[in-house]
Amino acid sequence: MLQGHRERHRTSRIGWLRAAVLGANDGIVSISSLIVGVAAANGSHGNVLIAGAAGLVAGAMSMATGEYVSVHSQADIEQAELEVERKELKANEEAEHNELAAIYVRRGLDPELARQVAVQLMAHDALDAHARDELGIVEAFSARPLQAALASAASFTVGASLPIAAAAWSSSASLVPCVAGASLLFLALLGGLAAWFGGADVWTGAMRVTFWGALAMVLTAGAGGLFGPVA
Repeated sequence: MLQGHRERHRTSRIGWLRAAVLGANDGIVSISSLIVGVAAANGSHGNVLIAGAAGLVAGAMSMATGEYVSVHSQADIEQAELEVERKELKANEEAEHNELAAIYVRRGLDPELARQVAVQLMAHDALDAHARDELGIVEAFSARPLQAALASAASFTVGASLPIAAAAWSSSASLVPCVAGASLLFLALLGGLAAWFGGADVWTGAMRVTFWGALAMVLTAGAGGLFGPVA
């Protein structure tokens, strides 16, 4: 029996890493922007904290709901496609052999070898072979709605708690610079950490999320300053 060396790939992290990074990033950006906007509209320190807490709860539920619905839709599509494939395998197995062999030919195998590979893989697990090579459904990328929803809600809560904590510990006079500065630092750390986990450039990941977070806070502060006096 052939034995290969064990390799550690990062693709298995994609599902939870995406949801976790998206949730934490959204938590920091949205709540820090909300706090800065309310403060720019001359909101009291207490009003700022109330707005931040309310935004945390609403945002966490929104993230969980959005992730669950979108990922569940993906899961539904995958299951529907697999059911179609099951029926096709029962109806005409020979045609499915030819279809799989044609895929391997397009990937570079000669027709005879492609046919042998298709026959052996289908003998082992026909549905798995077609799911992977025809439909592109693999275990590492399969949809997990509940996992994505919980990861998004939890990470949003953690991310949103950071600017709220900075606001709680700062005085009314220093609230905006403290929250903005701390949030940008958190975003830089988050972007760098996510890039490191994914094997990408840490500096680029950090700068990317920091830039968009700063832009969000500037625009929200501008809106608060513009409409605050009107209210």
